[in-house]
Amino acid sequence: MRKYIILFLGIGNLISAQVSIGKQSLTGSSSVLEFSGMTQTTAPDDAETANSKGLIVPAVAVSPVFTAVNPSTNHPQNGTFLFDIQTQKVRMFENGNWSDMTDTGSSSSVIPVTGTEASNGVIIGSSSSSAKGALVLESTNKAMILPHIKNPHSTVKSPYPGMMCFDTVSKSIAVFDGSKWSYWK
Repeated sequence: MRKYIILFLGIGNLISAQVSIGKQSLTGSSSVLEFSGMTQTTAPDDAETANSKGLIVPAVAVSPVFTAVNPSTNHPQNGTFLFDIQTQKVRMFENGNWSDMTDTGSSSSVIPVTGTEASNGVIIGSSSSSAKGALVLESTNKAMILPHIKNPHSTVKSPYPGMMCFDTVSKSIAVFDGSKWSYWK
Protein backbone atom coordinates (compact mmCIF):
# COMPACT_ATOMS: atom_id res chain seq x y z
CA MET A 1 0.00 0.00 0.00
CA ARG A 2 2.81 2.37 0.88
CA LYS A 3 4.37 1.81 -2.58
CA TYR A 4 1.13 2.91 -4.24
CA ILE A 5 0.92 6.11 -2.19
CA ILE A 6 4.51 7.02 -3.07
CA LEU A 7 3.85 6.21 -6.74
CA PHE A 8 0.68 8.35 -6.72
CA LEU A 9 2.52 11.30 -5.13
CA GLY A 10 5.37 10.94 -7.63
CA ILE A 11 3.00 10.98 -10.59
CA GLY A 12 1.14 13.95 -9.09
CA ASN A 13 4.33 16.01 -9.08
CA LEU A 14 4.79 15.40 -12.80
CA ILE A 15 1.31 16.57 -13.76
CA SER A 16 0.69 20.31 -14.23
CA ALA A 17 -2.33 21.28 -12.19
CA GLN A 18 -5.27 23.12 -13.71
CA VAL A 19 -7.98 24.62 -11.53
CA SER A 20 -11.47 25.85 -12.31
CA ILE A 21 -13.37 27.98 -9.80
CA GLY A 22 -17.14 28.22 -9.88
CA LYS A 23 -17.62 25.70 -12.68
CA GLN A 24 -17.36 21.97 -13.25
CA SER A 25 -14.67 21.84 -15.94
CA LEU A 26 -12.02 23.84 -17.78
CA THR A 27 -12.78 25.34 -21.17
CA GLY A 28 -9.43 24.28 -22.65
CA SER A 29 -5.91 23.17 -21.90
CA SER A 30 -4.28 26.61 -22.08
CA SER A 31 -5.24 27.82 -18.59
CA VAL A 32 -3.76 27.07 -15.20
CA LEU A 33 -6.62 28.93 -13.43
CA GLU A 34 -10.04 29.62 -14.91
CA PHE A 35 -13.16 31.17 -13.36
CA SER A 36 -16.88 30.79 -14.02
CA GLY A 37 -18.69 33.29 -16.18
CA MET A 38 -17.07 32.59 -19.51
CA THR A 39 -18.99 33.76 -22.54
CA GLN A 40 -22.08 31.78 -23.49
CA THR A 41 -20.55 30.47 -26.70
CA THR A 42 -17.01 30.04 -27.92
CA ALA A 43 -17.39 32.83 -30.50
CA PRO A 44 -14.60 35.42 -29.99
CA ASP A 45 -17.05 38.33 -30.27
CA ASP A 46 -19.63 36.94 -27.81
CA ALA A 47 -20.34 39.57 -25.15
CA GLU A 48 -23.02 37.61 -23.28
CA THR A 49 -22.26 36.26 -19.83
CA ALA A 50 -24.32 35.98 -16.65
CA ASN A 51 -21.30 36.42 -14.36
CA SER A 52 -21.06 39.34 -11.91
CA LYS A 53 -18.15 38.15 -9.76
CA GLY A 54 -14.52 39.12 -10.36
CA LEU A 55 -11.11 38.41 -8.90
CA ILE A 56 -10.11 40.56 -5.93
CA VAL A 57 -6.39 41.24 -5.50
CA PRO A 58 -4.92 41.49 -1.98
CA ALA A 59 -5.10 44.86 -0.20
CA VAL A 60 -1.78 45.71 1.45
CA ALA A 61 -0.79 48.59 3.75
CA VAL A 62 2.11 49.59 1.46
CA SER A 63 3.46 48.11 -1.80
CA PRO A 64 6.51 45.92 -1.04
CA VAL A 65 9.90 47.23 -2.15
CA PHE A 66 12.78 45.23 -3.64
CA THR A 67 15.91 45.36 -1.51
CA ALA A 68 19.23 44.19 -2.93
CA VAL A 69 20.48 43.51 0.62
CA ASN A 70 17.89 40.81 1.26
CA PRO A 71 15.95 40.07 -1.96
CA SER A 72 14.12 37.09 -0.46
CA THR A 73 12.26 39.28 2.07
CA ASN A 74 8.95 40.55 0.72
CA HIS A 75 10.40 40.80 -2.78
CA PRO A 76 7.73 41.59 -5.38
CA GLN A 77 7.83 39.45 -8.54
CA ASN A 78 7.01 40.60 -12.07
CA GLY A 79 3.28 40.24 -12.62
CA THR A 80 2.36 40.90 -8.96
CA PHE A 81 -1.01 42.67 -8.61
CA LEU A 82 -2.26 44.34 -5.41
CA PHE A 83 -4.40 47.14 -4.00
CA ASP A 84 -2.12 49.59 -2.13
CA ILE A 85 -4.13 51.08 0.75
CA GLN A 86 -1.66 53.95 1.18
CA THR A 87 -1.83 55.16 -2.45
CA GLN A 88 -5.42 53.83 -2.87
CA LYS A 89 -4.49 52.39 -6.28
CA VAL A 90 -4.43 48.98 -7.92
CA ARG A 91 -0.81 48.39 -8.88
CA MET A 92 1.24 45.90 -10.90
CA PHE A 93 4.95 45.16 -10.42
CA GLU A 94 7.01 44.96 -13.59
CA ASN A 95 10.79 45.10 -14.15
CA GLY A 96 11.64 46.58 -10.75
CA ASN A 97 8.86 49.19 -10.64
CA TRP A 98 5.23 49.50 -9.59
CA SER A 99 2.84 50.66 -12.32
CA ASP A 100 -0.46 52.22 -11.29
CA MET A 101 -3.38 50.50 -13.00
CA THR A 102 -5.93 52.99 -11.63
CA ASP A 103 -6.16 56.58 -10.48
CA THR A 104 -6.48 57.26 -6.77
CA GLY A 105 -9.57 55.47 -5.52
CA SER A 106 -10.91 54.80 -2.06
CA SER A 107 -9.89 52.27 0.55
CA SER A 108 -12.81 53.05 2.87
CA SER A 109 -14.53 49.71 2.21
CA VAL A 110 -11.37 47.59 2.58
CA ILE A 111 -11.81 45.16 5.45
CA PRO A 112 -8.60 45.15 7.52
CA VAL A 113 -6.90 41.79 7.98
CA THR A 114 -6.27 40.74 11.55
CA GLY A 115 -4.02 37.87 12.45
CA THR A 116 -0.87 36.46 10.91
CA GLU A 117 -0.09 34.47 7.80
CA ALA A 118 0.16 30.75 8.42
CA SER A 119 2.02 29.75 5.25
CA ASN A 120 3.75 30.92 2.09
CA GLY A 121 0.52 30.84 0.08
CA VAL A 122 -0.90 28.50 -2.54
CA ILE A 123 1.01 27.43 -5.65
CA ILE A 124 -0.94 26.16 -8.67
CA GLY A 125 0.75 24.57 -11.66
CA SER A 126 3.96 23.48 -9.95
CA SER A 127 5.11 21.76 -6.79
CA SER A 128 7.26 24.76 -5.79
CA SER A 129 8.01 28.38 -6.70
CA SER A 130 10.58 31.02 -5.79
CA ALA A 131 7.84 33.68 -6.01
CA LYS A 132 6.13 34.75 -2.79
CA GLY A 133 2.41 35.51 -2.75
CA ALA A 134 -0.98 34.49 -1.44
CA LEU A 135 -1.65 32.76 -4.77
CA VAL A 136 1.19 31.92 -7.16
CA LEU A 137 0.50 30.50 -10.62
CA GLU A 138 3.50 28.74 -12.18
CA SER A 139 3.44 27.44 -15.73
CA THR A 140 5.61 27.52 -18.82
CA ASN A 141 2.68 27.08 -21.21
CA LYS A 142 -0.57 28.05 -19.44
CA ALA A 143 -2.13 31.33 -18.31
CA MET A 144 -4.78 32.60 -15.90
CA ILE A 145 -8.10 33.53 -17.49
CA LEU A 146 -9.80 36.36 -15.62
CA PRO A 147 -13.51 36.14 -14.84
CA HIS A 148 -15.59 37.45 -17.78
CA ILE A 149 -18.24 40.08 -16.95
CA LYS A 150 -20.45 42.03 -19.33
CA ASN A 151 -20.28 45.78 -18.48
CA PRO A 152 -18.89 45.40 -14.93
CA HIS A 153 -19.56 49.08 -14.14
CA SER A 154 -23.30 48.34 -14.31
CA THR A 155 -23.39 44.57 -13.66
CA VAL A 156 -21.39 44.38 -10.41
CA LYS A 157 -23.61 45.95 -7.75
CA SER A 158 -21.07 46.20 -4.89
CA PRO A 159 -17.53 45.99 -6.28
CA TYR A 160 -14.65 45.70 -3.81
CA PRO A 161 -11.40 47.71 -4.15
CA GLY A 162 -8.92 45.68 -6.19
CA MET A 163 -11.54 43.74 -8.17
CA MET A 164 -10.41 42.67 -11.65
CA CYS A 165 -12.24 41.03 -14.54
CA PHE A 166 -12.37 40.93 -18.33
CA ASP A 167 -15.16 43.13 -19.75
CA THR A 168 -16.66 41.18 -22.63
CA VAL A 169 -18.20 44.32 -24.18
CA SER A 170 -15.16 46.65 -24.26
CA LYS A 171 -12.83 43.63 -24.61
CA SER A 172 -10.51 45.01 -21.94
CA ILE A 173 -9.34 44.34 -18.39
CA ALA A 174 -11.57 46.18 -15.92
CA VAL A 175 -10.10 47.17 -12.54
CA PHE A 176 -12.04 48.74 -9.63
CA ASP A 177 -10.10 51.12 -7.36
CA GLY A 178 -12.74 51.61 -4.67
CA SER A 179 -14.30 54.60 -6.47
CA LYS A 180 -14.48 53.85 -10.19
CA TRP A 181 -13.63 51.30 -12.88
CA SER A 182 -10.52 51.68 -15.10
CA TYR A 183 -10.22 49.80 -18.39
CA TRP A 184 -6.97 48.47 -19.89
CA LYS A 185 -6.68 47.29 -23.48
